[in-house]
Amino acid sequence: MSESRRHLAEAQRIVVKLGTHVITDDGVQLALERLTDIVEGVARLRKSGRDVVMVSSGAVTMGVRALGLTERPRSLGLRQACAAVGQGLLMGVYSQLFAERGVTAAQVLLTQEDLADRDRALCVRTTLMRLLELGAVPVLNENDSVSVRELMEHRGQTRTGFGDNDGLSALVAVSLDADLLVLLTNVAGFFDANPKKNPNAKLVREIRDLNELQTWQASEALGDGSSGGTGGMGSKLASSSLAVTEGTTVLIAGGAEPRVLERALSGEDLGTLIPAPARRRARVRHIAVGARHRGGLIVNDGALRALNDTKASLLPIGVVAVDGNFEQGDVVEVRDGSGRVHGRGVVNYPADACRKLAGRHSDDIDAILGWRGYDALITRDNLVMGAV
Repeated sequence: MSESRRHLAEAQRIVVKLGTHVITDDGVQLALERLTDIVEGVARLRKSGRDVVMVSSGAVTMGVRALGLTERPRSLGLRQACAAVGQGLLMGVYSQLFAERGVTAAQVLLTQEDLADRDRALCVRTTLMRLLELGAVPVLNENDSVSVRELMEHRGQTRTGFGDNDGLSALVAVSLDADLLVLLTNVAGFFDANPKKNPNAKLVREIRDLNELQTWQASEALGDGSSGGTGGMGSKLASSSLAVTEGTTVLIAGGAEPRVLERALSGEDLGTLIPAPARRRARVRHIAVGARHRGGLIVNDGALRALNDTKASLLPIGVVAVDGNFEQGDVVEVRDGSGRVHGRGVVNYPADACRKLAGRHSDDIDAILGWRGYDALITRDNLVMGAV
């Protein structure tokens, strides 16, 4: 077992992406036995204390069958209608399978704009983090019934705003500081040639660094998408590049492998591994040193102890003063009364609102502002204390 494979066992936050050809048989009907096996693996990981987020395609295919259509429609409007029907059915399957294993599934539908806009991306992260804290498994998909990017077709291939959910899964993995992104596909991993066209094609067990990854991206080994037997590898390598650059290790593996998640995380030599460089987590690094701070929250001694000792969020009652003019989503410093900086975090309210809330209880936020976004001025997952 390589050292890189051994480290997979240490992954605590994992994003698992399932393509249409994983959850269905040839894109026609639900592969219930295969999907059940994957859900079983996710449920076991969740019960072991790991955070797991799923990104699942398949809504259009489910809608096609439910509406009695004989083939995937070419009309954009009809594809959107299929997505609207199929998404509920797909989520129903996930909800039932997880419930049978004592786990709650939560549906989250996104558009490209949700992760492109700073405030909306912060809300998405906060929602996902709360769901994970509650023990749920978020199941994500692009909202095909209102976002047409995933349904647009070009030269007979499906093109998506996120890269057929591959890019969505990478963006979510980066946003959540995931340790591992698992891209489950209908082939065993990334091959050095199209395995359906070249019988001598060999599985690439590990892509060692970004330079090698970029070389493969520029090669002719990517084939012509899922229908060509390579599992849409161009999209997967592009998404892998994004994730690995930001500190998330990627595994591309065959979704039809029995107990694929359990075996992969135990170090078995499955699929293609793309390890991320050993470095400070991307989001933590961005908060700590990368982003320019826009001001500061001065806190009392009790709040400082809570932030350092119990890993608490920064509540309004612990703030005694506000420095600077900043907006929601900006990075601000956490300081004591002498001006010493103890940490940095992404603030949930603009400066004027923070001034009004300073020293008050979270229960008073509605009455003070006339609206309520968060109980904390900085939530724990957006806060870096100590050496910053």
